[in-house]
Amino acid sequence: MYSFGSGVLLGTRNDILNGTPINFGSVQEVTIEETATIKELYGQYQRPIAAARGTIKTTGKAKLARISGLAFANLFYGVNPVAGQVATSFAEVGAVGSTSPYTNTVANSGSFVGDEGVVYAATGLPLVKVASTPSVGQYSVVSGVYTFSSGDAGKTVFTSYLYTVGNSGTKVSVANQLLGTTPTFQAVFYTSYQGQAISLQLNNCTSTKLSFQTKLEDFVMPEFDFSCFADAAGNVMTWSFGEAS
Repeated sequence: MYSFGSGVLLGTRNDILNGTPINFGSVQEVTIEETATIKELYGQYQRPIAAARGTIKTTGKAKLARISGLAFANLFYGVNPVAGQVATSFAEVGAVGSTSPYTNTVANSGSFVGDEGVVYAATGLPLVKVASTPSVGQYSVVSGVYTFSSGDAGKTVFTSYLYTVGNSGTKVSVANQLLGTTPTFQAVFYTSYQGQAISLQLNNCTSTKLSFQTKLEDFVMPEFDFSCFADAAGNVMTWSFGEAS
């Protein structure tokens, strides 16, 4: 039989009750690797006279074109995402007031979280943050209201900051958990070509690496690595083939 394409990869937490199956989505590559250690017995000859297989390590890797906060949170960190998000406003255009108190209030001041810097629109040079009473080239900020020097009155600035959005998106808060905290999941891989299917069920897995990389003029494709081990019954995996060959 033959196989074509990247297939489908699903993961379901099995260390909690009623784990929700998660489709990794837009899978680009899936690699399942079985690596066995071999112990060879040598005598006076160049070649081994006996060989025995020792431990076997089963690992998997998936490259994904879909960014899934649910998969990140549930399968790697072992937590659940919550509603709302911390959003970023980058280089929001604003103008310093032309009269006292020489302020600029950002668009999302009501849900302001934190300042990420101010630059002059004309030159791109950054202003310096101070606690209060700014001089030329400086600013202070309280609750999304930016205050500047009278010497910067009327100037256009680009402001970057964080703010909360409560009615869309999700967020995942990651705590420093105790050693030994190990979220586990069952993984199912499936692919089909010309009516001939291959499926692989991995009974127990835990993620070993989550990689998130960006590249100029390309899509972000997170990588999700995992290691597989036996379940309570001593079973590791089940291969199923649509053709007996």
